[in-house]
Amino acid sequence: MENKKLKLNFELVPDSCWYSNLRSLLTKAQWDAVRKKVYARAGGKCMICGAPSSRLEAHEQWEYDEKNCVQRLKAIIAVCPACHAVIHIGRTQLKGNVRAAEDHFMQVNGCSYGEYRKALGEANEAHARRNRVSEWKLDISALANYI
Repeated sequence: MENKKLKLNFELVPDSCWYSNLRSLLTKAQWDAVRKKVYARAGGKCMICGAPSSRLEAHEQWEYDEKNCVQRLKAIIAVCPACHAVIHIGRTQLKGNVRAAEDHFMQVNGCSYGEYRKALGEANEAHARRNRVSEWKLDISALANYI
């Protein structure tokens, strides 16, 4: 979106990176320690929309270096279920609760439905481009910040 930084955005993971995440790489005890540290840092509030939440979810933020084919862990943040549904809009669409996610996206970002559609289109374009990379190397060096 031109000249407008979104607080909440879509993070469409390339198809070949599905299941390349910390939860699948760490033991249950290690993942629990990481996510509990993230929850404590959030202080009971979503780190995107700021809403208090009794049920925060740990979300891994990834960067994609398309030239070098690297999927790099950027951060782990605590988010409310509503923000998480927007971030993973593809999963939300499959579950059939898109309307609530659309409304939440527009509310958090203070934008119109047209701006929502534009941002979704841009996310889908990036997803299609990243899907052209057959294999991503995984860089989880930022995990050191959480252990």
